[in-house]
Amino acid sequence: MNTMTEQQTTEKVPKAEKPQQKPAKAAGGGLLAALMVRGEIGIRAEILQALGSLRLRNKHVCVVLPDTRETRGQLRKCKDYIAYGTITAETKRLLDEKRGVKDASGKLKPFYRLHPPRGGFERKGIKKSFAEGGALGDRGAKMDALVLRML
Repeated sequence: MNTMTEQQTTEKVPKAEKPQQKPAKAAGGGLLAALMVRGEIGIRAEILQALGSLRLRNKHVCVVLPDTRETRGQLRKCKDYIAYGTITAETKRLLDEKRGVKDASGKLKPFYRLHPPRGGFERKGIKKSFAEGGALGDRGAKMDALVLRML
């Protein structure tokens, strides 16, 4: 009997295989537009720092950023003050043509100063998220329409 318990303990029992984890969803590699909708008054310091690193310092300023995991993390942190979403290459070209400003060396500045949107922001205003009918947060592909109304 003693030998059986030794055999059982020395035998390797196959472990149940772990389910394959899906890799974290990588960002699409496209372009994201971020637009500051609300002012800076009363913003916490960490959110203000994230806005500064995104180059969003004034209302109605838009920046075009690469669609990466890090960028989306910063945008999610600032979601209560900005609107963001994916834009097409055609919208980027229109931004460069109509609102692009060159610096002294002739290069385009990395931000665009836009007009307030024609027809105003969404029905519930600038204090509600886009999902609730407002203007803030992730707009997805509908960001194109907002940027075109602001050109």
